[in-house]
Amino acid sequence: MKTSLLSDRLWPNAGLARNAVLALFGSLLVAAAAQVNVPMLPVPMTLQTLAVLMIGAAYGSRLGAATLALYAFEGAIGLPVFAGFKSGVMLASFGYVLGFIAAAYVVGWLAERGWDRTAPRMFAAMLIGAAVLYVPGLIWLAVWIGPEKAIQLGLLPFLVGDAVKAAIAAVGFPAAWALLGRR
Repeated sequence: MKTSLLSDRLWPNAGLARNAVLALFGSLLVAAAAQVNVPMLPVPMTLQTLAVLMIGAAYGSRLGAATLALYAFEGAIGLPVFAGFKSGVMLASFGYVLGFIAAAYVVGWLAERGWDRTAPRMFAAMLIGAAVLYVPGLIWLAVWIGPEKAIQLGLLPFLVGDAVKAAIAAVGFPAAWALLGRR
């Protein structure tokens, strides 16, 4: 059973113009978050995946996935929206960008079913979304550097950051719902 989403509560009149504005805003938010480096060990993390998964949760499955498809398209045609102001499909990290679309869909689907209302479920939704985005990301990366190195360099160093991002969303979304009043 679908429940309302944060985007519906903040801008209730659904329509093509609203969705286009939200998709553009979301793609710009992900582009900005991709440029933010947070020092962590063993590798620094960006806020890109946090933005991706939170957009899925706030927008829902379809608009979340469409927003990330727009972001992927912007980078594919040469706009410098990826981490480090990069663009293009011939990047070792482009598989993760494709994974963003599926991850936003999955987290959005879970949010449509109320998973964004409690901390434990939102934490789980974020971890599930992170796992989903790793599948095409690691497959694509493995083509470039081999499967062993893909796991070693493209997954393991980011697990702690993923847990931190999931915790942020697990606190943030239920708090936002508490402020807005649950429906």
